[in-house]
Amino acid sequence: MKKTIGKLAQTGAALWILNVWFLRFNKDTGYRGGGAENMQDEFANYGLPKESVYVVGAAKVGLAVLMLIGLKAPKLARPASLGLAAFMVGALGMHAKVGDPLERSIPAISTLAASLTAAAFASSES
Repeated sequence: MKKTIGKLAQTGAALWILNVWFLRFNKDTGYRGGGAENMQDEFANYGLPKESVYVVGAAKVGLAVLMLIGLKAPKLARPASLGLAAFMVGALGMHAKVGDPLERSIPAISTLAASLTAAAFASSES
């Protein structure tokens, strides 16, 4: 049961990140920091350099892909899940920085929870 929960959390977190960065990048989701209408505006609201959106995006997408690969290569699952969890802690910090209401942090909170669940239940078998 733990293994199934871990794999579901791992898959869910990874697919959510891919959804956000590929399908919702230029969309107003209602969860963007500072009320931004797209990802680039959101990073600008956080006071981050323009290029950081691509660096962070590449890292998050890379971790999400590693999480999916980790379904077949379990040794990748825990480190990738913990890496994504660290980014979600950063996302929560950015929401707090701009004074967002808690509801804007729901995607980051849920992805953090899923990533930590995936890491906790990840198998170390190869």
